[in-house]
Amino acid sequence: MDNLGFVLGASAIGAGLAMIAGLGPGIGEGYCGGKAVEAIGRQPEASGAITRQMIIGDALAETTGLYSLIVALLLMYANPFVGQIK
Repeated sequence: MDNLGFVLGASAIGAGLAMIAGLGPGIGEGYCGGKAVEAIGRQPEASGAITRQMIIGDALAETTGLYSLIVALLLMYANPFVGQIK
């Protein structure tokens, strides 16, 4: 069995699985935005504070998606396991 092909194939599968983690932030940010709009509809005078908290929460949620993207890119283009094959 070709070890390089196996490692590269497993890395591609791992990168694809890592990108599934991008679903979580998308769902969470959509839910957060919907609840923020709902809260602003109830209390329009608090829109500045609500929007500020929403943006902070969305930024924190987005880091999860960015970490999964970085892991996927590392597996695809800077794979540390390829150098270990003998």
